[in-house]
This record gives sequence, C-alpha cells and structure tokens, in this order.
Amino acid sequence: MGRDGKPDPALTARNAGQQTMPTNVFLLAIAAGVISSVVFASATTGAVMLRVVLFLLTPLSLYLAGLGLGVIAGAIAAITATAAVMLIANPLTAEVYAISTAIPAVICTRFTLMSRGPEDEREWYPIGRVVVVAALFAGVFAMLALILMGGDTDTLTKMLRGAVEAFVKSELSQIPGAPAIGEAEIDQITRSTLSTLPWALGLLAMATTLLNLWLAGRITLASGRLVRPWPDLAQFKMPAGATLVLFAAIGLTFTGGMTGLLAAGVAAPFTLAFALVGLGLVHVLTRGSPWRTFILSALYIGAVLVPHIGLLLALVGLAETVFGYRAAGKPPEPPN
Repeated sequence: MGRDGKPDPALTARNAGQQTMPTNVFLLAIAAGVISSVVFASATTGAVMLRVVLFLLTPLSLYLAGLGLGVIAGAIAAITATAAVMLIANPLTAEVYAISTAIPAVICTRFTLMSRGPEDEREWYPIGRVVVVAALFAGVFAMLALILMGGDTDTLTKMLRGAVEAFVKSELSQIPGAPAIGEAEIDQITRSTLSTLPWALGLLAMATTLLNLWLAGRITLASGRLVRPWPDLAQFKMPAGATLVLFAAIGLTFTGGMTGLLAAGVAAPFTLAFALVGLGLVHVLTRGSPWRTFILSALYIGAVLVPHIGLLLALVGLAETVFGYRAAGKPPEPPN
C-alpha cells in the first residue's frame, strides 16, 4: 500500500507481472516437453526413414508451445524435455539435446514474437535476424558434434574409417552384385566423408530448426493462436553482418585441420540461409508468371538432388543482400 492508504501502482504492476501461469497452460507445456523427449528417444529405433522423420520433428512440440502458449511455456517445455532426456539416456545426451534442440527452440520463438511500438504501428523482429539466430545455433551444434566425435582430425578420421569398414563388411557384402571395395577405396571414402561431415551437420541442424519453426508457425496460425501476423517469407532479408560471418567462415575452411572443419560447420548454415534468400528472390520474380509452378517445382527438386543448385542460390542470395534486386522490382503481391 502507498502512504495514502491506496494501492501502490508500481507494486501493483510488479505483482501483475508475477501472476502465476494458468494450470492448463503449465500442463500443456509439460506435455509438450514430454512429447519432444519421447520423439527424440523413438528416433533411435525403427526403420531408417521413420527415424529420420522423427529426428526432424523432435523439436516441433517445443516450437508449438513457444509460439502458441508463450515464451515462458516454451521454456518450461524445453526444461521438461531436457530433464526427461537425461532420465531416458544420460547427462551428455541431455546436454547435446539442450544445445541442438531445446535452447534454439526457446530463443528462436522468443525472437519471433518480439515486437516494439504501439499496437497500430507494431514493428516485429525481422525474420532475417531470426534466421541468423538459427544459423548461429546450428553452427554451434556442428562444432560441438565434431568435438564430441573426436576433437582432432586424426581421431575423427579413425572413427569414420571404422564406420566405413563396418558398413562395407556388414551391409555392403550382403548386397548381390555390390562392387568390391579395398583399402584404397575405404581411405578415399573416409577422406570424402570427413570433408563433408561438418557441412552435413550444419545443414541438418539449420534445416531442422527452420522446418520446425515454420511448421509450428503454420499450425498456430491455423489455430488462431499466433500473435504475430504471418510475414511474406519471400521478402526476408539477411543483415549485412551475416555476409561477413559467411566470408570469414569460408575463409577459415581453407586453413585445413580441425579449424577448417569447425569453420565449415559454421559456414554451412549461413550458406543455407543465403540460399533461402536466393529462393525468395525467385519467388518474388516469378509472381504473376504462368510458368511459376513449373519453375519453382524444378528449382526445389533440383536443389535437393543437385548440391550445386543450392550453392548457386546462395550466390544469388548474397547478390540480393548487397544489391537489393527485390526492392528495385515491382511491388510484390500478397504471399500465397
């Protein structure tokens, strides 16, 4: 109470901010965390394709909790999921889960829902910066995974060579008509795998984060619980600083050794981010074209099957970031 016997406005505001979360929201957040941990555990068994799908969708319930129920609910879901993974597996697995899945889900949903200004002139946090946050987490995950796998190139090479040898002896030998693979071929496969491993880790982590953020956004939008208006994703821009990060990371990849591998793990998600900018440019330029469906379908399929198309899109995205072709074109139509 104030000195005049009336409620203190500052104290009232502070107490209002400390109101407890509704029980149903709290329980839903706990359930979201449990679901994520169960999906994570299920991704270690079963058919290969099913395991891949489950792995990709492991964070979905966390993003749904964050976007649909609020950031605090998302944090509760993430903490619950991490604790459950620790009980199911071990502390190291829980740590990897927290860095690769739980923390990115909380931070990305937090930034996605950030805004400023009055209600009628609300300015939402730019999607491009959300993508940068996702790329940073993906890079950290790739580096952490490489360090946990060995920490140096010799250990990584030995580990990968053992995996290739095991596959050749146990799996490849069971396939009728499979070619004979000798020691020289195993060494070549090992070297190729070592050079592509950090790129694969970074791209997978980045794709998983963005896929789940997009899916959760669409689901919460359909349910009417998404507080942020759906953005025109084809128009998202990367900040200029992201270009410097990409160039620095790519430059360090040429140093070789463990430093080069770690840098590749960072370069991979930023390359994907700029490829998405390039893809957005194609979306904008083809609006209104009768060939749009054909062009986009061919581009998506080609980007999955031919890695060089993804690199070309990244170069287009870099050019768009520097020169702003979309801004120079005609006003875009509403997103579809």
